[in-house]
Amino acid sequence: MDESARDRPVFRTVTDRLGQPDSRRLIPTPALVCDLDVLTDNIARMAALTASSRIAIRPHVKSHKSAFVARRQLDAGAVGLSCAKLAEAEMIVRRLIADGYERRISVLLTSPLVGAVAAERVLALSGFCDPIVVVDNLEGVDELASAFGGAENGLGVLCDVDVGFARTGVVGPSQALQVVERIEQDPHLHFGGVQGYGGHLQHIRGREERRSSTMESTRRLEEVVNALESRGHNVPLRTGGGTGTSALDVEIGLLNELQPGSYVFMDREYRDALGGDPEGWFGQSLTVATTVISANQDGFVTVDAGLKAMATDAGSPLVVGHEATASYHFFGDEHGLVTNGPDGPFRRGDRLDLVPPHCDPTVDRYDFMWLVRDDVVMGVADVVARGCSQ
Repeated sequence: MDESARDRPVFRTVTDRLGQPDSRRLIPTPALVCDLDVLTDNIARMAALTASSRIAIRPHVKSHKSAFVARRQLDAGAVGLSCAKLAEAEMIVRRLIADGYERRISVLLTSPLVGAVAAERVLALSGFCDPIVVVDNLEGVDELASAFGGAENGLGVLCDVDVGFARTGVVGPSQALQVVERIEQDPHLHFGGVQGYGGHLQHIRGREERRSSTMESTRRLEEVVNALESRGHNVPLRTGGGTGTSALDVEIGLLNELQPGSYVFMDREYRDALGGDPEGWFGQSLTVATTVISANQDGFVTVDAGLKAMATDAGSPLVVGHEATASYHFFGDEHGLVTNGPDGPFRRGDRLDLVPPHCDPTVDRYDFMWLVRDDVVMGVADVVARGCSQ
């Protein structure tokens, strides 16, 4: 966190009361709040799921962008971290090292990189962690080969495979073979396996429909793996998956490494999609705290969390404890509207907790999150990779 944030009087009002009863009500709103016990339980649940199936877990940093959470995932058995962007990896790894994490971290960059500058940044990153990159293009392989031409250590490279999302990845075995053969031609690049991420699968409602779609995506990846192996290429790593398909990926069995992210927090979008399915057994640890600032109208009140307080791509948040009786509506950049339920009207000064519609981009709007246990603030965690989209 920027040191100037720690100097704000309103921040010190809370930090001076860490560990004291009823300190949670002092948090200035709108604020990002994380329940420590639920977070810890979520991390343990996913670690147990993968460990019992002898599948590695490499959780995605893009959901939390926090060295605090990443450290707990690594301590729970994660083989490394997944990062969507280079800047994300740079910030998280540097912060972990600064905080005293001593193991050398394996970091998978899950988006293809473009250009010599990006390749040089990977080379620099390799000075303090073990990066693995994905490629889906021959030029991308050549850019990495050029950057690592004089490096002491080589670079692990995966072939990114389109499994039906069509966002990135080679399309079919023929393109995969071309990319892998180019990787293996360079002595400084080491082909490590394939990535097949089905982002389009994660929020499909209904487990049978989600299973059917996941099996189809897995078939696409398996076709590539079989083609590569039939040509003599070893494919040791098969990484992908996410929160919404986690248990299904374990059941299907092709992937030997999972990259879930949102499971640490969860959100309204996942709650709606997963319901009581096995993939939805993670608790809601993340909320946005808000305060009623005006209660002069009949039927609704105005709160201080608006468009700037959370991502809006997945609809509206839920009002915790009033999910069935009150509804939230965006009311401008700085404000929200919450309807009054049959239990009586909300009053000026009431504090409400909202389940964010989509956790990942909501977290990216905050410098830090408050760590709580019941009504007690236990600490604060910096969102160190906030805005790191480069």
